[in-house]
Amino acid sequence: MKRQGFGTIINTASIAGLMVGAGGHPYSAAKAAIIHLTHTVAMELADNGIRVNCICPGAVATPIFGKAVGLSDEDADKTVEIVKTGLAPMQPLKRCGLPEDIAQAALWLASDDSSFVNGHALVVDSGSSLGRRWPESLQMISQLELLRSAVN
Repeated sequence: MKRQGFGTIINTASIAGLMVGAGGHPYSAAKAAIIHLTHTVAMELADNGIRVNCICPGAVATPIFGKAVGLSDEDADKTVEIVKTGLAPMQPLKRCGLPEDIAQAALWLASDDSSFVNGHALVVDSGSSLGRRWPESLQMISQLELLRSAVN
C-alpha cells in the first residue's frame, strides 16, 4: 500500500469496545484495543495515503450469542434464527443486525465514497450504544436465558 500511495485497512471492533455492558471484560478490552489501534495506525499511515478505519457492530444475528452461553459450535449455529427474532424487539430500529449490514458498512469504508474518512470507528448498531431504556435491559437478560434453555 505504501508503494502504491493509497489503500484502505478496515478493522473489526465492537460496540463492546466503546461502552460498558456489551461484552465480557476480555472481549471488551480487546475490542477497545482494536479501536485505539485503528486511531494510532490511521495517523501513522495517513502520509502514505492509507486510510485506517474500523467497524463497531452491535447485535448481529450470528452464532456468537450461542457461544457466549457455552454452546458447542454446532448448537450455536442453530441459534441464529432465535437470536434474530429474540433481539429484534430490543433494538431501537426493532430488528436485529445482519451480517449484510456489516458488509455494507465495510464496502462503504473501502470505497472512494469515504475517501475523506480516516481513523473512524463506524458504529453499526441500530443506536443500541446510545443506551437502553430500563425495561429493555430486563428483557435482554430474560432473552439470553430463553436462548440457553431453547437448545438444552
